[in-house]
Amino acid sequence: MAALPPTAFRRATSSDAVAIRDLTRAAYARWVPLIGREPLPMRVDYDAALLVHRFDVFQRGPDILALIETALRDDHLWIENIAVRPDQQGHGLGRRLLAHAEALAREARRPALRLLTNAAFASNIALYERSGYAVTERAPFLDGVTVSMAKRLGGVG
Repeated sequence: MAALPPTAFRRATSSDAVAIRDLTRAAYARWVPLIGREPLPMRVDYDAALLVHRFDVFQRGPDILALIETALRDDHLWIENIAVRPDQQGHGLGRRLLAHAEALAREARRPALRLLTNAAFASNIALYERSGYAVTERAPFLDGVTVSMAKRLGGVG
């Protein structure tokens, strides 16, 4: 049996926009029946988003398995989107993406990370909580509730 190609993070480029869109749409499709609409990341223009946010993709060989979209803010690293290909979900890639975001925050000397998610995405909230994030706010949004979460990093800032 041949060995799998190595896996690695790399910074995405504009040429990745279609792959990022397709991966994000596939990753979030499971939530459509639960909330009755497409989650916002499914509707993003990724050509434009790549111009304003940092995207890091996790790939094996030529295949993008997961991605994280971030932006530096004055006092934190903002996590705009985390997406894992459906056939790769449940294999620890979400935790690897969050650890990668922490490394980016430390490198940029930001003492915290923040994100938003939908209250209906209980498995995502549980992952964030297991990774040290705490709920900071709940607010009505469309026909649901948005959950704001944050994680403080020790020894930074």
